[in-house]
Amino acid sequence: MLELAPAPEPTLDNFHPGGNATIPDLMSATLGGSHPVLYLWGLPGSGKSHLLRAATGAARSRGLKALYLQTENLAAIGEPDLLTVDDVDALSATAQIALFDAFNRMRATGGVIVASGAVPPTDLRLREDLRTRIASGVVTQLHPLSEDEKRAVLTAHAIQLGLELGPEILDTLIARFARDLGSLIAAINALDRHSLRTKRPITLPLLRELMRVKAGE
Repeated sequence: MLELAPAPEPTLDNFHPGGNATIPDLMSATLGGSHPVLYLWGLPGSGKSHLLRAATGAARSRGLKALYLQTENLAAIGEPDLLTVDDVDALSATAQIALFDAFNRMRATGGVIVASGAVPPTDLRLREDLRTRIASGVVTQLHPLSEDEKRAVLTAHAIQLGLELGPEILDTLIARFARDLGSLIAAINALDRHSLRTKRPITLPLLRELMRVKAGE
């Protein structure tokens, strides 16, 4: 797979909910302290990492101490206002202990924990005391965007850039690039820049040329 440019920084505003219509309000309530524990689960590409990173950024913009952590990076957590932990289903035994301890500390200090995984809490292969703490809060399943929803988002983004992408361009992007929305939007941005740089209209040959250029870097 090729990725032509870094994906845009995840924010709550550039999260496209699709069938997850309640998520924006849920995240706002969580950041406001209404839900001390939130667990998001779903298939790869459903937006879990985007939401955790976006929540971390939003909390920091409000002057709060917020940490975004993945798998083994759980040492010396301290006592943040917001702790987001991605892929809890991949935590080692040592990392599970660290997260369990963080739950206990943050419960006492009023901090918020948002975690994500690929399966519901009942199916998490974690130590039972940690699993029950994750399950004790609000649990929400995320659903990936449908193919039509994804195409609609990409088309709308292209229109904002002043572009008109034919169906063959979208077909190639979706088939050849990482299927998460951030990477696809980054590819459109790169295609726009390449079109401006070469002073050529966006066509399938131009996209293929850009892919060859990037593959040779």
